[in-house]
Formats: sequence, structure tokens, C-alpha cells
Amino acid sequence: SDTQAKVRDATSNDPWGPSGTQMNDLAQRSFNQNDFVEIVEMLDHRLRDTGKNWRHVFKALVVIDYLLHAGSENIVLHYQDNRHSIRVLKTFQYLDDNGRDQGAN
Repeated sequence: SDTQAKVRDATSNDPWGPSGTQMNDLAQRSFNQNDFVEIVEMLDHRLRDTGKNWRHVFKALVVIDYLLHAGSENIVLHYQDNRHSIRVLKTFQYLDDNGRDQGAN
């Protein structure tokens, strides 16, 4: 869907972060119940990525942080009920080819 594509774009593997425009658009969409479901499903999927897709995880956390402040109250409720999906990231690690821990971000 269009909403899923926007989340994928905001949490892409590109070396730059999501734009303010992208995050604001997702925040506004989070007030629509159908879009909300698609947003959190895609973000939760991104949080489960591993290895070379560490940017998906990092950017998903950036977007979630923004949505907690500017999005629907349902975002807050969802991540209160699903804290474990973020807590497990305390041990996230990805060492690049140079041995640098990119997951430390």
C-alpha cells in the first residue's frame, strides 16, 4: 500500500535519515486506523531486521520516537503494550567489514 511504501522509504537502508516531511506525513497518517495498523506493522517488521540491514532498525527507532511525540495516541499505546520489541534491541549488534559495531547506534 501507499502507507507501507512510505514507511519503507523512511526506514530505507540509505545512509541518511528520514526527512521531517516523511515523518510528519506518517504522524498524520497514524490518526487513520487503517494507516496506523500498516505503519506499526511495517515498523515492527523493520525492528526485527538484522545484520547489514541495521539502518532499518535504527531508522525505525527514529520514526517511532517522532511518532510518539507527534502521532496518534495509539502509537503510544501500541509501544507500551509491545515494549519487548524495543527492549530486545539492547543487545543488537552488527559488525561491519572493518569490525566497527554499527549496531551501537
